[in-house]
Amino acid sequence: MQVPPSIQIENLSVRYAAQVALQGASLAVAPGELMALVGPSGCGKSSLLSAVNRMSDLVPGARVSGRVLIDGRDVLSAAEDVQALRRQIGMVFQQPNPFPLSIAENIRFALREHGVRNKAELEERLEEALQATGLWNEVRDRLDKPALRLSGGQQQRLCFARALALQPSVLLLDEPCSALDPIASATVEALIDSLKGRYTLLMVTHNLAQARRLADHVAVCWVRDGCGCVLESGPAHALFERSRDPLAHRYLNGLLC
Repeated sequence: MQVPPSIQIENLSVRYAAQVALQGASLAVAPGELMALVGPSGCGKSSLLSAVNRMSDLVPGARVSGRVLIDGRDVLSAAEDVQALRRQIGMVFQQPNPFPLSIAENIRFALREHGVRNKAELEERLEEALQATGLWNEVRDRLDKPALRLSGGQQQRLCFARALALQPSVLLLDEPCSALDPIASATVEALIDSLKGRYTLLMVTHNLAQARRLADHVAVCWVRDGCGCVLESGPAHALFERSRDPLAHRYLNGLLC
């Protein structure tokens, strides 16, 4: 199995027109590990995430500076093939967003859009992705049924499957459990935990207990001087027990809302 890449973010800033959403953020994610981005709303977590796979390019007026290195390659370079980058870096959002197609076509469509045309390969990667997310046995007899008939938790796992079918090496997760009920959330958490080691993961979450359960490393984001920043990052157990930054310590220990 190919070793998943590292992520190194250096002095990253994101601006939307005159508004600075994130200023001077730096952090590192080791190969195959999960880093959780935690912090209050409006502190730049989602802006940081969207810069990593250049989704910020799609936002009018957005400007990104700094460096985002994937195994030493700066993906913010003007020479970067953005479509190829988004195959390498999959993304799952807060709200399940399956296409209004059948279960199978959700995955086949994504594969065809990225150049996969061989029918046998389409079917093989479809099954592999559904197996990887625990959906295969649940939906194998109704692959031609509308994806929107699935439960919320199944829809979110289908979104994971759609991302995994493209064979990425990095996964970006933007609060992937926050719209789910506790049972579905636990199932998706177990899926995320199973992906560690095979993918490098960067996950936004407001749920500190979830960050404790899943994360290898944590980055605490905050608003300072009117814009988002990273207060501190490091191994999850160390930050929860003895953060050096006073604000990070108080936040991680439930002393700040």
